[in-house]
Amino acid sequence: MLDRLTLAALAVTAMLGGAARADTLIHAGRLIDVDQGKVLEQMSIVIKDGRISEVKAGYIDAAGYSPYHDLRAQTVMPGLIDMHVHVSGESSGASGATDRFLLNPADYALRATQYLNRTLNAGFTTVRDLGAGNGLAISLRDAVRKGWIKGPRIFAAGKGIATTGGHGDPSNALNLEYRHDHGPEGGVINGAAEARKAVRQRYKEGADLIKITGTGGVLSLAKNGHNPQFMEDEVEAIVKTARDYGFAVAVHAHGRDGIMRAVKAGVDSIEHGTYMDDEIMREMKARGTWFVPTISAGKFVADKAKVDGYFHELVRPKAAAIGPLIQATFGRAYKAGVKIAFGTDAGVAPHGTNGQEFIYMVEAGMTTMDAIKSATVNAAQLLRQSDQLGSIAPGKLADVVAVNGDPLRDISLMTKLSFVMKDGVAVKP
Repeated sequence: MLDRLTLAALAVTAMLGGAARADTLIHAGRLIDVDQGKVLEQMSIVIKDGRISEVKAGYIDAAGYSPYHDLRAQTVMPGLIDMHVHVSGESSGASGATDRFLLNPADYALRATQYLNRTLNAGFTTVRDLGAGNGLAISLRDAVRKGWIKGPRIFAAGKGIATTGGHGDPSNALNLEYRHDHGPEGGVINGAAEARKAVRQRYKEGADLIKITGTGGVLSLAKNGHNPQFMEDEVEAIVKTARDYGFAVAVHAHGRDGIMRAVKAGVDSIEHGTYMDDEIMREMKARGTWFVPTISAGKFVADKAKVDGYFHELVRPKAAAIGPLIQATFGRAYKAGVKIAFGTDAGVAPHGTNGQEFIYMVEAGMTTMDAIKSATVNAAQLLRQSDQLGSIAPGKLADVVAVNGDPLRDISLMTKLSFVMKDGVAVKP
């Protein structure tokens, strides 16, 4: 005999005149159209097989849709994209300095799952990881794709490429037993030939893009935080080789000379960009180079530089000098018309606090609409995923987030997302 659930299902099928719908429906009170830069009222979003199939004006009848999400009291927008994270770790000051000697790769991976959960629940359905050794970010990317763990969609650079003694050389300041040359396979190069080999090694390992550390940095155990660390022929070799393999190139860079060398070589994005000047901004505009500011990281290290013992004494003065400058540089770059994509450097600041970056961007003079566009349509363009991500439109992946209230009036709401959907599946609440 047929049980009650089966009979009920047959009844619903009969009422619908055929097979019951398996499509998902969202009713959105306000929908931010990032492509047009405007807000649409009372919209319906239909999702099928993890993709958006229709976006319609008005509230269509919800009967038969399963699941149905009533967001009529909320503001809906595309899933957010953070273009600069490090999923393998999180800053803990001097106490974390021994991790690489005490933790196994499996420990790093298991610990990272909580970072991925926090990031996804904060509304960031896609991230670009810019540097993790031992293939960790690539493995996490694949684990998320396979459904083994929950997290944002990851585009991974693998091990960032550095120069000997530069920011990203993992043997900096270690004792002689550990201070060996990691070579191109380990992401440390000298000369154009090794630069090309390092790019090809990232291809071999399955990376999605190339990240290089074009200048000194804050958190490396080295004295200078902004000097240029690649010669022109080295960065040019990286860019040309990357083009052959279809890679975009992201460049960590604080100092002026290193930024200019990277921009003239044709890189896709400058990360941090602390000491960029008006000449560099004009060059970036002319070449279409993106700027990913990471104000959150600057504020975090500036604050922690005031805490005795938090940073190594090689790091502390760099954090105090560089950290406070990034927000003002961002404000000038935005005013100058440089293309901006959202990025936080999460892992320096805590994972899951990514939304704070919106507040800092608006404080520096960016409009609320442009801030949201930087983390959606702009980020998708830099990621080369505009056909898949970045806006709520038919054919795109169904990444959808929502807030209670109007983030265009109160940008702090971007830190309080009430609804998160990735690939058509609601993960929050």
